[in-house]
Amino acid sequence: MLSKTIINYLKRNNFYLEKEEEDYTKALLELGIDLESDLAYFCLHTAEISFKGRAGSIENICWYLIYSTYTRRIESLQSYLVLPKEYIPLDSFETEGGFFYNRETGEVLELELGQKLIDFQNGKLQPQWKSFNSFLEWFFGLDTN
Repeated sequence: MLSKTIINYLKRNNFYLEKEEEDYTKALLELGIDLESDLAYFCLHTAEISFKGRAGSIENICWYLIYSTYTRRIESLQSYLVLPKEYIPLDSFETEGGFFYNRETGEVLELELGQKLIDFQNGKLQPQWKSFNSFLEWFFGLDTN
């Protein structure tokens, strides 16, 4: 469940849906996302396909799973960046950097080509956010840090 801070932000910006998007449930399950996770709640209760934040934008991955080639993007980025299979992109990685969600732990990792990627591949860089909720609070500028 997302924090009240995130839900209130989504409601203020008319991004929030009270009723879950049914088509999205199947897409999340096919991707191996726990329906009780913060990411699932976010995707199931938002109507937008893209969200701008303090560092670029992130996508409602369900929309992209259903209506685009998101599955191929996952495979391509995992192969190109030598990422473990549990990491899926939250954005298009078009600016040589982006955010990745760990399907097993719920953590979020920010990667960039170059040293950050090398550090991650060598085990020297860990995910910067321990939950998708804390990532969203940072991303939307709602954190107090």
